[in-house]
Amino acid sequence: MDGYELLLVALAGFAASLVDGALGMGFGPTSSSILLSTGLSPAGVSTTVNLAKVATGIAAAVSHWRLRNIDHGLVLRLAIPGCVGALVGVTVLSNVDGDSLKPILAAMLLLVGLRILWRFRRPPAGSPAEADDFAHDPDRMPDFDRRGVEVAAATGGVTNGLIGAWGPIVTPFLLHRGLTPRFAIGSVNTAEVAVAVVSAGSLVASLGGDSVEVSVLIAMLVGGIAAAPLAAMLVRHVQARVIGLCVGALLLITNTRDLAGWAELGWERWAAYAAVILIVVSAALTPRIGARWNARRAA
Repeated sequence: MDGYELLLVALAGFAASLVDGALGMGFGPTSSSILLSTGLSPAGVSTTVNLAKVATGIAAAVSHWRLRNIDHGLVLRLAIPGCVGALVGVTVLSNVDGDSLKPILAAMLLLVGLRILWRFRRPPAGSPAEADDFAHDPDRMPDFDRRGVEVAAATGGVTNGLIGAWGPIVTPFLLHRGLTPRFAIGSVNTAEVAVAVVSAGSLVASLGGDSVEVSVLIAMLVGGIAAAPLAAMLVRHVQARVIGLCVGALLLITNTRDLAGWAELGWERWAAYAAVILIVVSAALTPRIGARWNARRAA
């Protein structure tokens, strides 16, 4: 890679770390979307992203452990099926031609983008109280609906092995089941270390060291480390919903472009871009539309 491409990789690490630090999800999809556009093979992208996630994940896990934001039982319930799912994802990635896999990965990233937009289409209910809970909740995790946790973790493991997407699958699931953000994000980030280790280790073992470009990995780590303090500032001053909508828009635009190029679309690609804009704007305006609708019903 030349200097320009390495700078792009560093920016990918910076953007991914910024997003992940502010939302507790998004490192894999954000960095994968950018790295795939540089021409790296899907296997090389997944290996690089997962190796970077091991380093950044350990730091995050230690922080959450010190702040007592994790539940050890939940971490195990996530990590074990997540690692099994990661092996399935890596097996598929290692045995399928990269060129034929790229449009499939782009479609998966597109779905992840839609998932993130759906998650952040409305402000989280009771956000101020939840922020207070980080400081005042007891260290014991409150009870929540645990049905389907292992299935969600296994699914997240598969997508992590393919495109490095763990948090966008598992974190929203736990939040929708009623788990407070403190324990959802802390436990998911901690379990992610094991899933990333299995994903990266399996890819390196099956593909060899040639699947990783050391310069690319270093550039991504440098960008990720540089973003860490900014992410901490961002999460204090910018609403998570705003960041989530921006991440969803980035994934939709980037991967719609890739799919349009693969399908060799003509004017239809502009219709696809218009649809993406409509989806993002609709998600952004959902609270306002809902408020007007409720006001009309009340009148």
